Amino acid sequence: MWTYENFFVPLSSHMKKWIPIFVAAGALALTACKEKKQSDDIIISKQEVRKPSEPISMQDYADTKNVDWMGGKYEVAISRQSSGSLPMVTDDDGQKYVDNRISLKISRQDGSVFYEKEWTKDDFASYLDESYKKGGILEAMIFDHVQGTEMRFAVSVCKPESGDEFIPLVLTVNSTKGIAIRRDSSIDTNGESVDASDDEI
Repeated sequence: MWTYENFFVPLSSHMKKWIPIFVAAGALALTACKEKKQSDDIIISKQEVRKPSEPISMQDYADTKNVDWMGGKYEVAISRQSSGSLPMVTDDDGQKYVDNRISLKISRQDGSVFYEKEWTKDDFASYLDESYKKGGILEAMIFDHVQGTEMRFAVSVCKPESGDEFIPLVLTVNSTKGIAIRRDSSIDTNGESVDASDDEI
């Protein structure tokens, strides 16, 4: 006669030694299933959009050099100031940048002024690409060297958000106060051909 006692057969000592293995195998199977389920999950990282801050200005600066030119001694003073009255530049993220005004003053040894002018980006617009007219700021002007009857200055108009994109220009002032501007063909920052001819103003 079949009874419940027939169903619950005592495990032999041989079977008992396999129990830890069955338990371990079951645990591994559960772990594998769990890992597989996790591997099917798609994790999407949240892209944070950079929020524009307050308008960014470059630091003001001033520099003075003593220059021997045309048999006389001259003082060349250059200063840069950010100007809130100029149109601001806005990058693709909506960040605004304040443009600059640069003053150039050339004085004789007796203190009289030989040449003086305040420059903005618009003064160099004829030598700029459309992207720089819209998205560039007047970055710097520095005294370069004297060549014959000319004083030469290096000028740059840059993309403020990049830090390394700019258009290099050469500004010359001659002994009769004539001004000439050209793109600097010795520096090609964008891989483009540049016009090396001087245009007098």
